[in-house]
Amino acid sequence: MEIRSVKGSDYDVISPLINEWWGGRNMSDILPKLFFDHFTQTSFIVEKDGKLVGFLIGFLSQTHLNEAYIHFVGVHPDYRKHNIAKNLYHKFFKIVKQNNRRIVRCVTSPVNKVSIAFHSKLGFEIEDGDHIVDGLSINKNYDGPNQDRVLFVKNLD
Repeated sequence: MEIRSVKGSDYDVISPLINEWWGGRNMSDILPKLFFDHFTQTSFIVEKDGKLVGFLIGFLSQTHLNEAYIHFVGVHPDYRKHNIAKNLYHKFFKIVKQNNRRIVRCVTSPVNKVSIAFHSKLGFEIEDGDHIVDGLSINKNYDGPNQDRVLFVKNLD
């Protein structure tokens, strides 16, 4: 498998796959083309035999100069549990460190138990939210009404 930086044309390949990879959930709206045009140094594609099998879209924070943010990660359902996401995260961590950043943040939905377990296994900590639901600290309405989120942080030191 090969990991490479994203390019603008990757959007046309990834966009139609997102909802399919997420089991029909409408997720493509949260990944506009601008990410593929403006964050090419911190966003990556994984290909196997020329076929897209995974991607990570991330960026360096312009507000918090010691931080970076992972916005969106996807792995083809047939290639899950092959360490693709883990390898993408480690590639991102390397770029973050090269840019003298030490904190990585990301967000997921409280219903996405697989994502929560994955991030915890990678050493991310759940940030204190404003509510506890089923023992999980969440931020109510973080992304708008009824859009609760779990916020993660990882220190790379």
